[in-house]
Order: sequence, then C-alpha cells, then structure tokens
Amino acid sequence: MITVNPDGKIMVRRCLVTLRPFRLFVLGIGFFTLCFLMTSLGGQFSTRRLGDSPFTIRTEVMGGPESRGVLRKMSDLLELMVKRMDALARLENGSELHRAGGDLHFPADRMPPGAGLMERIQAIAQNVSDIAVKVDQILRHSLLLHSKVSEGRRDQCEAPSDPKFPDCSGKVEWMRARWTSDPCYAFFGVDGTECSFLIYLSEVEWFCPPLPWRNQTAAQRASKPLPKVQAVFRSNLSHLLDLMGSGKESLIFMKKRTKRLTAQWVLAAQRLAQKLGATWRDQKQILVHIGFLTEESGDVFSPRVLKGGPLGEMVQWADILAALYVLGHGLRVTVSLKELQSNLGVPPGRGSCPLTIPLPFDLIYTDYHGLQQMKQHMGLSFKKYRCRIRVIDTFGTEPAYNHEEYATLHGYRTNWGYWNLSPKQFMTMFPHTPDNSFMGFVSEELNETEKQLIKGGKASNMAVVYGKEASIWKFQGKEKFLGILNKYMEIHGTVYYESQRPPEVPAFVKNHGLLPQPEFQQLLRKAKLFIGFGFPYEGPAPLEAIANGCIFLQSRFSPPHSSLNHEFFRGKPTSREVFSQHPYAENFIGKPHVWTVDYNNSEEFEAAIKAIMTTQVDPYLPYEYTCEGMLERIHAYIQHQDFCTAPGPAPPGAHAPQSPFVLAPNATHLEWAHNASLTPGAWPPVNSLRAWLAVPGRACTDTCLDHGLICEPSFFPFLNSQDAFLKLQVPCDSTESEMNHLYPAFAQPGQECYLQKEPLLFSCAGSNTKYRRLCPCRDFRKGQVALCQGCL
Repeated sequence: MITVNPDGKIMVRRCLVTLRPFRLFVLGIGFFTLCFLMTSLGGQFSTRRLGDSPFTIRTEVMGGPESRGVLRKMSDLLELMVKRMDALARLENGSELHRAGGDLHFPADRMPPGAGLMERIQAIAQNVSDIAVKVDQILRHSLLLHSKVSEGRRDQCEAPSDPKFPDCSGKVEWMRARWTSDPCYAFFGVDGTECSFLIYLSEVEWFCPPLPWRNQTAAQRASKPLPKVQAVFRSNLSHLLDLMGSGKESLIFMKKRTKRLTAQWVLAAQRLAQKLGATWRDQKQILVHIGFLTEESGDVFSPRVLKGGPLGEMVQWADILAALYVLGHGLRVTVSLKELQSNLGVPPGRGSCPLTIPLPFDLIYTDYHGLQQMKQHMGLSFKKYRCRIRVIDTFGTEPAYNHEEYATLHGYRTNWGYWNLSPKQFMTMFPHTPDNSFMGFVSEELNETEKQLIKGGKASNMAVVYGKEASIWKFQGKEKFLGILNKYMEIHGTVYYESQRPPEVPAFVKNHGLLPQPEFQQLLRKAKLFIGFGFPYEGPAPLEAIANGCIFLQSRFSPPHSSLNHEFFRGKPTSREVFSQHPYAENFIGKPHVWTVDYNNSEEFEAAIKAIMTTQVDPYLPYEYTCEGMLERIHAYIQHQDFCTAPGPAPPGAHAPQSPFVLAPNATHLEWAHNASLTPGAWPPVNSLRAWLAVPGRACTDTCLDHGLICEPSFFPFLNSQDAFLKLQVPCDSTESEMNHLYPAFAQPGQECYLQKEPLLFSCAGSNTKYRRLCPCRDFRKGQVALCQGCL
C-alpha cells in the first residue's frame, strides 16, 4: 500500500501550477522562433525561385542585415530570460524545500522539475544562436553571389545608344522614377532593377532594342495567323439573343426588336447571297462593346426606355448586332468594363501597360464612351490596334475636329474629337457626312399585301405628333400651328406619363401614352400625317412613319442650327449646319413623302396642311434602310475597308510617271483616264473618280451633290498634286503644302495653289470664300449612297 504525505501533495500541486504557464510560455517562444525562421528564410530564398518573374531570376536579397539583427536580438533575449527564470526557479525550489523540512526526500535519479526545464531553455537558446550564425553565413554568401551577378551584367543592362530606338534612355529614366505608379509593371516582371526595365521596354513595349544575352526565341515567336474561314450567312438568331445578355431595359428592348425582325433579316440574307454568288467572304472575329450602356459611363438610357426616352441609339445597335451575326462573323458582345477588360486581355493595374496577348479581334465596334474606356485600359496597345476600331457616331466627326494638333491650334477641339483616327472609322446614323462611313439602321419593310391594307385603312384626317417626352411639347409657338392643324385633322400623341396627363399636351390632343413598338406601328398605319416639332434631330421615327404610308411634315430652320447657335450641337465634333429636323428625309426623300415648311409662317403652314390632305402616297422605304441594304453596306465595309495596311498617299506635289486624269469633253471636270492603270487595293475603285473645282465658299460635300455625285475623301490623295490643277487649266503662280482641312484648293486673288500636308485632314466638309476647293466625287448605287457602282 502506498502512502502519500499530504504536504508532498500540496508541494507537487504548487509546482505544477507554477510551471504549467511557464512551460506554455516557453513553448510559445519556441514556436514563434521557428515561425520567424521559416518566414525569414523562406522570404529570402523565395526570391530565388524560378518562375517568379516571366523574364529573369531575382538575385537580390532584401533586408539581409535586418534579418541577422533580429536573430541576434532574439538569442540575447532568450539568454536573459534563462538567467532570470533560473533565479526564480531556485528561489521557488528553496522555499518549498524549507517548508517540507527533512520529511521529503528526492531519489538520486530525480531532480527538481525546474532544473530540467532550465536545461531545455538553455538548449533552445543555444540552437537559436547556432541558427543565427548559419543564417548570417547564408545571407553573406547570397549577397556575395548577387554582387558578382550584378557586376557581370552591369554593362549589359545599361540603356543602349541606338539611333533606331531614340526614346529608350528617356523611357528607362521614366521607369526608374515611376515604375511603382502602376501594378501592371510588376505584373510583367519589373522589379526596380535596370535589367527588368530594359527587358520590359524591349519585350513588352518596343522602345528599346532586344538585349543580346536574352533568349529571343519566345519574344520572336509571334502567334501564327489563323487560317482564313469563309463567312456563311446565318438564319437562326437565337444564339445572338443569348450573346446580347440581359438585366437592362435597353438590352430587353434590343432583343425584342431583333426577334421581331428575324424573318426580314433571314430573307435579306438570302437575297444578298444570290447577289454575291460565289464571292468569298472572310469571316472576322468581332468585338462589339456598347460603351454608353456600361455602368461606368452612367447608362442614362436604360432607365428611360420605358419612360419615353430616346431609342435611336438602341435601334441602331440592335441592327448592327443582327447584321454582323447574319453575315456570319464571330461575335462577342460586352456592356460592362469588366467584360471589356477580360476580352481584350487587359493586365491588372491602372492601364499603363499593353495587353497581355495579341488582340484576338479583327474588328471592334464601339462608341465614344467605349473608345475612351479602351484608351484608358489598353496602354500602348490602343495606338497599335486603333486601326481596327469602328466608332458608332450618330452625328459624325469631321476631320478638322479629329486631328488633335490641328483641332487644338485652330479652335476645333471638343470633348468628343481629337482621336487621330481615319475619319472613315467613324460610322454615322445617316449619310450626312461623306468624310465618315454611313452605318445606318433598318426600318420594317412591308410586303405588297401589307401595303395594300395600309392604303385602304388610312384615315384622311388623322395626325400623329413626333415626340414621346413631355419636354418636346414645350416648343415655343406650338399652340399657333397646332391650332391650325386641329382645324383640319384629329391630333394624336404618344407622350409618356405616370399618373396624370402631361400639362404640356393641349386638351384637344388625344394622348395614347407611351406605346409598345407594335402598337405604335399600328397607329402610324392609320394616320395620314406624322408631324415633328423640330426635335429630336435625325431619329429613326420619321423613316418608320414614311414606311407605314405617312407624310412627314417638319420645320425649316432659319438660320440653320449648328454648334455656333444651338446648345444641342455645342461640343459635338462637327460644324455641319442643319436646315431642318431631319435633313436626310428632306434631301434624299423629299416630296411627296416629306414636306419642309416654315412653322412661323402661318399661311405657308396652313397651305401645306391643305395640300397634304389631298396628296396620296404609298408606303416608301429607301433601300439603304432595308435589312438587305444594311447587310450589303456592312458586308462591303468589312471586306474592303482596311485602315491598318492601306497604302499611304503620295507626298504632296509628287508627280506620277503618267497622269491618270483627263479633262472631260466639256472641260468642266477631271475623269480617270480609261487607259490609266488602277491602284491595287484601292477602294472605292478609282475609276469612279470625278474631280470638280468648287465655286468660292462652297464645300466639296455640296459641290458633288450639285452634280448628282457623292464626295469621296479617299480620292483626295490622287488629286493632291499640281498636275490636277494644271489639267483643270488653273494657273498656279505658286504651290505650297500646308495643314488645312480645306486643301487642296486654289486661292484668289494671288493665283496660289495649296496642297494638303496632313492626310488625316482631307475633308469633304468645310468652305471659305477665299478658296475654290478641288473636290473628288464619285457615282453611287441607286438607293445606296455609301457604295459606288463598282464597290461590290
């Protein structure tokens, strides 16, 4: 039987209570020391792992002296703790032994618990001290190795003086000061060393020559172009509806429109396929980024879709998507900045670096908002790939506003211009600016049965007002001409309201509220007249009304509206003067479908109303606004427009071996000689060129229209020579080359001829009474002003 002294129990219990926290403390210190060593050593040697940088192995050791100092402090601290705890343990053991007296005896092989613990602490301290010495040796060896490597490559990582790369040294200086300003530089391996600067500037960007000691295999291995694939017309648009996404009222509207027009798109594709025959069409990979629908741009359109807001932009984008898809091209659609970055391959950071991959798209369709977003996030890649961008631009961008330096020097700079793109990269809603490309949209086309039904169901005295927002009805003086109209016709409106009738709408107007598109179409099919108040400008609704058998009545502007006198146009990159609410309807359609009168002249207005009531018209839709017309136009652009490899124009004043021009028989203009060779790859074909000398103060746009032709800015380079003036029998006492959007031109008095120095400034728009402009014109296909007779 074993007996235990109660005093012994008490002493052992006290010893355990005293030593348990102490043991835990010592274990904690040991664990912390181990973690520190693993972190410190791991941190020092992680910088030496392969693959830490896509370019090189980092050999520098950061914080070596600091690490050694911390280890020494920890070793000293542990030694101090050992001494103090040893004293405490002796004091504690002495007091316990004194209380136990001679009754408690320890066997020879048993020591007091505190003694063994002290030995363990001393062993830990010694181990930490040994580790500190070993780490110090390793760090010294690493620093010595780093010094040798740096010394060996110091001459290889200096900015080279190479005349082919004049900006290299300046870019290296910039990188030294600013490489931490954007995380994208670290993403590409820049770490603050000279070598990393030069590697980045030679292999990611292109400001410095390749380093001779670098393995150039990867850098020189360019991605092989994919084999060309033939585009095949599509007849099932269900996948397109999936690509368009959801979640926004604007997208829902666009998808409904596309679904409603599917049958017309399919029929149009069949007709165009028959017209093109066996013509090969390259399939393009196309990104469509609708910038104005992104949250970053504000997306003010989506919340107003169901409240009478403008729908013209969404109509056009829906039709662009449908046309590209039906033509058989690969399509990607984005309506957020995050999606755009993912599809382009934007590196993490603030947009200072190029893309991580070659641009996977042949073409990008976007708007001004998207253009700005791409410039902010593509770095130098934006300049490299901007020739692939097509900008959907409702009102157009004239060359004088597009050229950054010229716009700044001559007062043409606005918030929307100065992009230095080819002016043809801007694509408009209507063909009002020949300097740009005409994109357009479509209106629903009626078959013969529907046309006959409309003619039989028309009300001779019914008018519908163009304007869904109440603000449009605030037009000053509307009471006067609406009072006249009310004497002859029943007036209908489609003004949005939530709870009560808008006060701006007169009581005699029957307001239907905002109607869905099919119901609005039915209203137009009954009406005789569609009348505009002068705003909005150049929308799709008048064409829809004319296509449904209405006569469109609009106001004539005197003086014409422009950025000089009207707030709406102020800041837009165009000097175009608008003489009516819908210039296309006035100039390209005209009477009997379109009547343009002075609303301030009551007699003229009333006479027009009387004449309209007795005028019979059939539904009419210009070919270029049918599905087939839009498919034909976009097909031609995609297959022929190339702003990346197009040959530059001949230098000003250059003389061809043999002049390609001949004076027309009536001596009024120049024509392309029948025996002159055609320029390979030129589009439109140069044999459609006709050159006229405008009268003073007349723009080339108007000069060509005066002769039943269209101004073609891509022909300017062929006329930009003294030979063209000589062939027109214009005496040039002197010839100079300058940057001016009105050149080439002949100045009187002085008999001076001026040639264009900057190709981006060739412009159909613009006039000055001092100059007679030399204007390149061409013919056009019936109903398709964007294409010449031989453009397909």
